[in-house]
Amino acid sequence: MSRPDLNLLVTLDVLLAEGSVARAAQRLRLSPSAMSRALARLRETTGDPLLVRAGRGLVPTPRALELREQVGQLVQDAEAVLRPTEKLDLKKLVRTFTLRTSDGFVESFGPVLIARVGKEAPGLQLRFLPKTDKDSTPLREGAVDLETGVVGKLTGPEVRVQALFRDRFIGVVRKRHPLSRGKVTAARYAAGRHVLVSRRSLDWGPIDEALKSFGLEREIATVVGGFAAALALARASDLIASVPERHTGSLRAGMHSFPLPVPVPEITVSLLWHPRLDADPAHRWLRTCVRDACAA
Repeated sequence: MSRPDLNLLVTLDVLLAEGSVARAAQRLRLSPSAMSRALARLRETTGDPLLVRAGRGLVPTPRALELREQVGQLVQDAEAVLRPTEKLDLKKLVRTFTLRTSDGFVESFGPVLIARVGKEAPGLQLRFLPKTDKDSTPLREGAVDLETGVVGKLTGPEVRVQALFRDRFIGVVRKRHPLSRGKVTAARYAAGRHVLVSRRSLDWGPIDEALKSFGLEREIATVVGGFAAALALARASDLIASVPERHTGSLRAGMHSFPLPVPVPEITVSLLWHPRLDADPAHRWLRTCVRDACAA
């Protein structure tokens, strides 16, 4: 089927509102002859005369009366779609945003973020989901509105990325652990039993590469999928957890932290979202809130 000329909707709306070819032409800044041609096209398209002569004027047909309200609403809706976005009223905003975050993000930055959202946009709800992988499919499909984490090979090329902060790995042990006293050397660190965080259940990582350059190897006692689990095990045992410093701030309360005795590259924690939400005012505001919470 050939597509109808949607510009005719505006012409039809004005003709039905004015009931006059001359007045409709003046309103649309067209010549009377151009408006007459447009009416002829409308009659051909709809299969109805729409406006018929009655004395010196024109009167609408039953079909035209039937179309009047429908066409008017269609034109208003189209204009609303193409109109620039109105200023966001946070107090009236009612919406739910789903955030997929790495382990520890909610505990470290959630309270500040939730407090601001509750104060400025009380009708907005945040839903946090754990980030178990770096696949961008949830963002692409709209199941997730915003993500935080380290950009990886599985991050889709279309995904928007903005750095939040840089982080470094540190060692964490329970209070009164042997490593809580004295200088932590590479040898002392490697001699302990460790809990490794790996979403893919790997038992080797950047820290092991760094230890290898010193001719050292650590014993991995167990592998877990998140930083919270690693810290919980270290808190209740002699295991050593190695976690990002800023990402796990509140999770390490009451524990002893120390710089790693081997050089390990810093990581950049970023904000990720799909480009379809790039210009959405509420989403842009939320991104600002997340950035401010992390900066604080």
